[in-house]
Amino acid sequence: MRSTATPPFNIVLVEPEIPPNTGSIARLCGATDSILHLVRPLGFSTDDKHLKRAGLDYWQYVKIVYWDNLDDFLQAQDENRLFFLSKKVSRRYTEAHYLPGDFLIFGKETKGISQDILKLYHDRCFSIPMCNPHIRSLNLAMAAGIVLFEALRQQD
Repeated sequence: MRSTATPPFNIVLVEPEIPPNTGSIARLCGATDSILHLVRPLGFSTDDKHLKRAGLDYWQYVKIVYWDNLDDFLQAQDENRLFFLSKKVSRRYTEAHYLPGDFLIFGKETKGISQDILKLYHDRCFSIPMCNPHIRSLNLAMAAGIVLFEALRQQD
């Protein structure tokens, strides 16, 4: 999908809780040559059968980087390459200009990204709009796919 000279996109899951979501996102990363970053604590074991099942037999094609906590991850990155996705903000994900090597950051399924982080990086926060006000949010794996493919679309 990308040339070897182009850096991959990065999907970052902060304290993910649901194994099938992480497994599906791992499969998405494998299919797009993206790197999956998992920020601890994880709400499951990486040996979880549901995690493995969702990723099918593609795990060998996924590069996964583990981080002990969000602070360690953030300190290691250029903040201009960070994009935080949250239902708690109003700016649409399509307004962002993504470049290869950027980090698409998603919070835990039950709480999302903390308000402190959203305030600190307010200019780097984006949302997927919901047309139906009765639907609070999308599944994490679906949201990651939507934003990642927008980032990839912008490259073509």
